[in-house]
Amino acid sequence: MSTPEGTTGPTVPGESAIRELVAIAERLAREAGALVLEGRPDRVEVAATKSSPQDVVTAMDLASENLLRERLAQWRPEDGILGEEQGYEPGTSGITWVVDPIDGTVNYLYGIPAYAVSVAAVVGGPDPATWQVLAGCVHAPVDGRTFTAGLGQGAYQDGRRLRVNSAVPLELSLVGTGFGYVAERRRAQAAVVADLLPLVRDIRRIGSAALDLCTLAAGGLDAHFERGLQPWDLAAASLVAQEAGAVVRGLHGARAGSAMAVAGPEQTVERLVAFLEERGADTGP
Repeated sequence: MSTPEGTTGPTVPGESAIRELVAIAERLAREAGALVLEGRPDRVEVAATKSSPQDVVTAMDLASENLLRERLAQWRPEDGILGEEQGYEPGTSGITWVVDPIDGTVNYLYGIPAYAVSVAAVVGGPDPATWQVLAGCVHAPVDGRTFTAGLGQGAYQDGRRLRVNSAVPLELSLVGTGFGYVAERRRAQAAVVADLLPLVRDIRRIGSAALDLCTLAAGGLDAHFERGLQPWDLAAASLVAQEAGAVVRGLHGARAGSAMAVAGPEQTVERLVAFLEERGADTGP
């Protein structure tokens, strides 16, 4: 275990320990992904809602998270876990698993194949403001794409090393984004997108922030920005993007978090951050 030179941040395990965490993250994500895919009925029903009637939870979200928690209790009983559906359970090891049992639940509800299981191991607490992500896996069950990353060990899609696109001007950039579930937040986000759209090549809204960031890492997007991302949205996919060469940050010098996350090659991110700061994209409802 070590702390990076010149920092007072969380203690980081060695390379072999990180490789083991990556392997566990992938094993977890694949097993939960198989459950999600094979157990999907022809018609998925909404089991509950959260922040609004549009913010849905299915029975499979709950079943997938239960599986992840059961496996982690068996394989890593001293670690903590933060999951989207069941909250935070602290551990004693200093490592916390941050899991999203289905990222892209609305896509799952409608049978749109852009959804994923996201699993990450972090130190420094389950908060993007303080954590260091050590290992992560984002697995898309429908097409089988599996993205993995370990701190300092690169990012991969199904064994292929990933690298983000080189920076290009905003007018040549394909930019991904997403929207919240509350009407007032959506109005504010729509206004930002309306101003940005004439300035970029085009905008994509895939419906899964984890897949957005992994698509960026694989060269399928030039940049991504989104307000309202939660720790389970960011953890694994942000490491995949960073290990592929992306900068992942917030506005006004802040780290990426719920206020705003912007990702891409450094020069593109600088231009996009300047645009978002000018329009106050991290303020309001």
